[in-house]
Amino acid sequence: MTGQRKKRDLAIFLLTVLILLASIFGPEQMARYKDRGMLNEISVEEAEHSGAGYRYTLNSNEKLWLLSECLSRQTLPESELSAVTRMGASDDMDYEELMGTYAFVVNRQGPSGREITDEKIYEICNREIAALKECGVLPEGVREVSASSYEAVLYSAIDVLEPQNNLSVWKVSLSTSQQNADKSNRLIDAYVDAASGRLYAFYVRTEKVWSELDPEQIMEDWSSYLGLTGREEYEPGNPLLETATDYRKYRFPGMKDQSTVVTIGFYEGINELFIKIQ
Repeated sequence: MTGQRKKRDLAIFLLTVLILLASIFGPEQMARYKDRGMLNEISVEEAEHSGAGYRYTLNSNEKLWLLSECLSRQTLPESELSAVTRMGASDDMDYEELMGTYAFVVNRQGPSGREITDEKIYEICNREIAALKECGVLPEGVREVSASSYEAVLYSAIDVLEPQNNLSVWKVSLSTSQQNADKSNRLIDAYVDAASGRLYAFYVRTEKVWSELDPEQIMEDWSSYLGLTGREEYEPGNPLLETATDYRKYRFPGMKDQSTVVTIGFYEGINELFIKIQ
């Protein structure tokens, strides 16, 4: 019995030693074996929601405000050298101050997959012109736009300090080669949302006169078309700054506790109706 007990104790001892060795060296050896199996092999694994993250989306009021801020700070195109020379360059010049906190710049990379393409912009613009006619914002006589008579340039409106706040817009303008052409019932300029196609602002020639228009109703229909909220009438501090013959001003809540002033106006003589933001 004593011999059998010794053999059993020895077997238990050896098994315990094997278990301890396996627990110590086993994981490392398994990892090395797995690494050898994956060495020089390319594997593809699809990660769920890869690259997805929180991205704040501007609402209609915020887009309008951002575009207004950027448009009010835009300058004529010129080279950096020309700008510095004109302003009198110095070694301690603050280039960030030159650029400002809001930028309205040409998007030279072109439309992305989320934006209206060069080929589609005129078709989309005509669709929105028809929608604005139907709701009474534009007079019925306004003609369609086309690539042969108009120019379309894609811009980016950017909050420089908070670049996640940005907006792409197409500026659709009657071509400069059409200066001597008949401008009656033509769209002269329009800022078009590059994602939705909505018209933020426009200048258009019409056969109507101011007395035939209902600016309050037009502003209500236009703000509803864009999905704007919080409209209220606005009295400018200095009415002499407005060059239009007739106009009405309104204010919409924007961003950073600020508001956007929208003017609907009319130039007599050339019969030009406009909605502009500032």
